[in-house]
Amino acid sequence: MSGLLAGKSALITGGGGGIGRATALAFAREGARVAVADAMEDAARQTVALVNEAGGQAMSLSGDVTDPAAVESMVKGVVSAYGRLDVAFNNAGIAGYQVEASGKRTHEWPDASVDRMLAVNLKGVWLCMKHEIVQMLAQGGGVIVNTGSIAGLVGLYTSSAYVAAKHGVLGFTKTAALEYAKDNIRVNAVCPGYIETRMTEDTMRRRGDELIGRIPVGRMGQPQDIAEMVLFLSCDRSSYVTGACYNVDGGYMAI
Repeated sequence: MSGLLAGKSALITGGGGGIGRATALAFAREGARVAVADAMEDAARQTVALVNEAGGQAMSLSGDVTDPAAVESMVKGVVSAYGRLDVAFNNAGIAGYQVEASGKRTHEWPDASVDRMLAVNLKGVWLCMKHEIVQMLAQGGGVIVNTGSIAGLVGLYTSSAYVAAKHGVLGFTKTAALEYAKDNIRVNAVCPGYIETRMTEDTMRRRGDELIGRIPVGRMGQPQDIAEMVLFLSCDRSSYVTGACYNVDGGYMAI
């Protein structure tokens, strides 16, 4: 199969739906062999089925990014199946409603909610990067793309720990890009705005009209909008790009 990622192998965490699923389909369309990891294993298998139905090649993996042993096993599983790890898209994440913090201001967040948010959205990214980098150093290079957010660039009401985690993801991205540039490892981040996925349903239900009014293009983004940016950052067309954090937000950050 020809394409922008022909002959490459890729790992996508949080690949069971939304942005992760759209990216798996885009990667496969461009010739990559894809490993789909998700904490919800049935969702990962559904993505794999969609990739295979479209003529691509994919496999599913369990995806608990908070468990160091599970993350190490996940990376080893990709290498065992495909021989190497050329591209890693660290996309797994959770929203405030998933940790019982929906609509809460900073002082109202429960301790356990903050701990869980940082464990998944920040430390989980670091754990994935750690094991991906070890493999990429051994094989002579690779590409990592992390899912940041516009929440990694500004503050957002009632999203305190989510914002903190995403700021941290961008910090990890920039620092790793500096540290491993001479090892032929590129590290970038994509920063979605308000994208139509399950993760944004709660926010849009509470504040949708207000938020749409602040987006210059006047609509939410689609998962495919993010997938195409991740694809660009993962292929050789972006070979001179590292340490960058790309907004895909309908102009939200231009205001």
